[in-house]
Amino acid sequence: MPTTNGSSQAMSRSTTTNENIFLFIPNLIGYSRIALAGCSLYFMSYHPHYCTLLYTLSCLLDALDGWAARRFNQSTKFGAVLDMVTDRCTTACLLCFLSSAYTKWAILFQGLISLDLASHYMHMYASLERGAGSHKKVEKKMSRVLNLYYSNNKILFTFCAANELFFLSMYLLSFPQFSIVGNTWSWPWVVAAMTFPICAAKQWINVVQMVKAAGSLAEGDMELRSQAKKQN
Repeated sequence: MPTTNGSSQAMSRSTTTNENIFLFIPNLIGYSRIALAGCSLYFMSYHPHYCTLLYTLSCLLDALDGWAARRFNQSTKFGAVLDMVTDRCTTACLLCFLSSAYTKWAILFQGLISLDLASHYMHMYASLERGAGSHKKVEKKMSRVLNLYYSNNKILFTFCAANELFFLSMYLLSFPQFSIVGNTWSWPWVVAAMTFPICAAKQWINVVQMVKAAGSLAEGDMELRSQAKKQN
């Protein structure tokens, strides 16, 4: 006759099996972020007010899905990847528009897209290779900068928010009604000036992240090659 403990474990396994990861609250928030970002892209070329509002809401929900994951104990690998992919794609789309709006600086914005995608992909892949449960778990011995960046939610939010605000400000400044307001600076100019230093620092962190990830992957390759030579 099965014990009570055994029955509880069986019920627990049954409950876990019946869960639908795709319908977890943080993932539902993630889908709404994608929908809002998609709508913002629709208005991006001709209605800056609607675009900015929708894009900002999508970015703000990025903080809410993380809170929901912790609050309802629904942190998942799928949710983490969904969150990162959404961030990378929305930022890349905005930078694509900036490349067309500021053609003289197109190569810079294209470089930022490449850096952002390459840095985060390599970092996530290296994290998986190290066996880390999350790409946000970075030990100090690997990088004090990345450890501080990912372990402190306030710092992470500040850098990500300032990064998006700078790009959004540049987006608004591509429209005449925002770039010229009498003889004074328009508010997008002020926001751009305030957030530029943090945005620049964010790009430096991306470089550090990519370099550290490359080093981590290379170390793993060396270990595998060393083990293979010993076996031969």
